[in-house]
Amino acid sequence: MAQFFQIHPENPQARLISQAADIVASGGIIAFPTDSAYALGCRLGEKLAVERIRAMRQLNKDHNFTLMCRDLSELASYAKVDNQMFRLLKNHTPGPFTFIMPATSEVPRRLLHPKRKTIGLRVPDNAIAQALLEALGEPLMTCSLILPGDEQPLTDPYDIRETLEHQVELVIDGGFCGLEATTVVDLTGDEAVLIRQGCGAIDEIIG
Repeated sequence: MAQFFQIHPENPQARLISQAADIVASGGIIAFPTDSAYALGCRLGEKLAVERIRAMRQLNKDHNFTLMCRDLSELASYAKVDNQMFRLLKNHTPGPFTFIMPATSEVPRRLLHPKRKTIGLRVPDNAIAQALLEALGEPLMTCSLILPGDEQPLTDPYDIRETLEHQVELVIDGGFCGLEATTVVDLTGDEAVLIRQGCGAIDEIIG
């Protein structure tokens, strides 16, 4: 049975954030709010939790997971960033974008795209997500909370609890945070390429 924390969206309670971080650190899966929509998250490199998320969402081995980072400097530890990329990332983080980038050796192999050795990375503009990342001291492995057969992410924390109460360890109620997932942009080539249009304005990046 999943625990259910009601956390203030602007002033997250430190005690609850600490407890949530402990659940992640011990191998648990959480459903939590971001600056786009609710997401599923687990500890980086937690093999069993990653496989549970794959099964929950019916993801194939080609799916790019996303590493959610505190800031640009942490992101750069997990992706190979050139000067052009850095300028683009600096202008669009934090925000509702996921960037597909060449991964460094810091990323566990099973989280990479198997052929391209890429990883999705993002920095959220959400107080709860940022507080959780700060408490963890490392990135979260995440994906949008879009269940099989659905086109949009789950948005109501009470619906999330009812649907996933036996599949996750914690649901964080941080209020309504949007209907759309992130905008996904591939930065592995010479030009930025739109992979998925979400709530981030792509014309600021590609245009």
